[in-house]
Amino acid sequence: MTGVVVGPYPARCRACVIQLPPPHGTGRPGYRRDMAITDEVQRIGRPVRRWARTQQEEYTQGEARPLGADLGAMGVYLGLVGAAATAVRASGRELPSRIPLGDAVLLTVGTFRLARRIAKDPVTAPVRAPFVSYQGTSGEAEVAEEVREHGGVKHAVGELLTCPFCMAQWVGTGFVLGYVAAPRATRLAALTMTMVAGSDVLQFVYDAIQNGGLRSDGGEEAGSLTGQEV
Repeated sequence: MTGVVVGPYPARCRACVIQLPPPHGTGRPGYRRDMAITDEVQRIGRPVRRWARTQQEEYTQGEARPLGADLGAMGVYLGLVGAAATAVRASGRELPSRIPLGDAVLLTVGTFRLARRIAKDPVTAPVRAPFVSYQGTSGEAEVAEEVREHGGVKHAVGELLTCPFCMAQWVGTGFVLGYVAAPRATRLAALTMTMVAGSDVLQFVYDAIQNGGLRSDGGEEAGSLTGQEV
């Protein structure tokens, strides 16, 4: 007679118990070796993680600082630069032995203008919006923003996107890599941003002239006296 036995099996039925297969993958060759390697990596990593937590606590002093996310951003930057350098090398292009002074100035001014365009311009606010909140204006045609979250990935990305000094590192690297791979197109892109920077300076000068900012007090008084006489 056959039947289903619930609970502990009688002695006479133990031979009839169906042996379930081991969990998926545990029976394959090398499984125990892989588990041993994983355990060893975790054992070695525990003191490293403890050291990292200690350093973070001593550095932040209770403030929410995104050190882990900043480390990830540096990793992304190094990865992109490494991939770009590998692509340039694979293409057979040679690095320039020297960069003409005119091109260096063009790329420098273009980096300055594009970095501020990304970090401070109201038009590029949609790019920064997921990571920061609007706080007001900080200058002519520029806005002030604050990171939304503190201590995480959004904090690190928000600080990067709102810091023109930080963005200059990424923009400048892009210009240099572009200059090596496609110098003509890169010169045109840098020239565009350099022209915008020059236009900004002229706008400020023109505005100062209109508002009398370039006149001395004596000139204003003389002008007012002349106006009264006329």
